[in-house]
Amino acid sequence: MLNVTADKDLENLGIQQLTLLQLIKVNVIEVEDKDKGLNMEGSSKAVGGKDVFIDLLSGTAGGIASVYVGQPGDTIKVKMQTFPRIYSKGMVNCFMETLRNDGIRRGLYAGTAPALIANVAENSILFAAYGVCQKAVAIGCSQPLDNMNPLHNAIAGFLAGFFSSFTLCPAELIKCRLQAVRETLLTEACINIAESAEVKLKSIGPWTLTRKVFVEEGFFGFYRGLTSTIAREMPGYFFFFGGYEICRHFLTPPGKRKEEIGSIRTMVCGGMGGVAFWTAIFPTDVVKSRIQVSNVKQTVIRCMTEIIRKEGVRALYNGLGPTLFRTFPATGALFLAYEHTEKILNTL
Repeated sequence: MLNVTADKDLENLGIQQLTLLQLIKVNVIEVEDKDKGLNMEGSSKAVGGKDVFIDLLSGTAGGIASVYVGQPGDTIKVKMQTFPRIYSKGMVNCFMETLRNDGIRRGLYAGTAPALIANVAENSILFAAYGVCQKAVAIGCSQPLDNMNPLHNAIAGFLAGFFSSFTLCPAELIKCRLQAVRETLLTEACINIAESAEVKLKSIGPWTLTRKVFVEEGFFGFYRGLTSTIAREMPGYFFFFGGYEICRHFLTPPGKRKEEIGSIRTMVCGGMGGVAFWTAIFPTDVVKSRIQVSNVKQTVIRCMTEIIRKEGVRALYNGLGPTLFRTFPATGALFLAYEHTEKILNTL
């Protein structure tokens, strides 16, 4: 009897141990499944069709806001970059001359239509590509998407800049030529009389200029300056998104997420990202503007070498003042519109 009782006790103990092991195994599997589910949820957030669509629309809203806030400063920048001898007296003189000669609509806001197309196309593609590139960098660095540091986001911005260059280049070319059309006409050998230039100036608009480029240079004429655009966009967006994320990191109050920092802090972070962008790549932007406005085909290296040889290194920074002056409010408006549009669309 004692042996039978002991055997039964051992058997019951074995069953209890087996049951306990099975429960532990089930719990471990459930935890692993939850972790996998979270990772898959993060993946779908980065590359899902809905989220790409939200990024596209949010980038579009940001691009529109950026253009209307920053277009006058951009016009002054392009004029100072491409015609430094005419506007050697500085930013204020260039602004007043443009306002006096052409007014607000045809002067300070010249090229707004192609600028809208350029910014909407660039920012919609940029932010959509940025979301996908964030996921790719997260996988490559074995990091959860929500725990990416500013360097990871900067790398994602660097990669996204390549894709946005192809949508930006054609509209940027038309915009730059419209912004500098008066100076181009006055410096052409065939136009010697200011009145003749004035008559011709009034007949040139974005669509007229687009047809002119297509007829004279063909489809690939719209991609003049593509190499310099890529050389500007990729490193530029490394500093753009890196600067934005670093600023968000330091301005996020304890106990809050980066998405909860509010409108003012978001604009400040966006402005700092814009300042980082332009400070880092401005010489490349000067070269791009010269190539796109000029009637002579040039390589990036040749154009930069010519500028340094004839005008000095300082010429590569012509227009930096108005650029930094406009970029803070313009980029702040870009990120503010983007973040708020994204929040609204995510609640639908």
